[in-house]
Amino acid sequence: MIELKIINPIDHFAKVKDLLMQLNPNKQAAYIEETLKKMVMLDNYTCFGLYQAGELLGISSGWTTVRIYCGKHLELDNVIIDNRLQSKGLGKQFFSKIEDWALQNGYDAVGLTTYLSNARSHKFYFNQGYNILGFHFQKTN
Repeated sequence: MIELKIINPIDHFAKVKDLLMQLNPNKQAAYIEETLKKMVMLDNYTCFGLYQAGELLGISSGWTTVRIYCGKHLELDNVIIDNRLQSKGLGKQFFSKIEDWALQNGYDAVGLTTYLSNARSHKFYFNQGYNILGFHFQKTN
């Protein structure tokens, strides 16, 4: 049975770090560790874990915001199913469970950020009913 759990990623650090390294192969492990520790301290952060038979198969970060264009919003990022388990329907089940959780917790919308270079994910998100609303711009210091 597939289960969705709200987790503290620090409690599952080795597996979460492995998943984040799969998603971000160009990032240093130390950077991922440091950034993850900062993320979990924020009040609007939630980490979703996808489990089967007690094994963590995937994660997603969730950020609670309220936006004029959509109301209470769950913004997903760092979405990853273990590379060895992809293309088996787990991502679809994961999103269905996250969307159900969001509905039960009073969210008006679920959105996400994905890398431009990750074309495979774009097809997946379109198939789950997500639409592109605009561009995400960023300026780093």
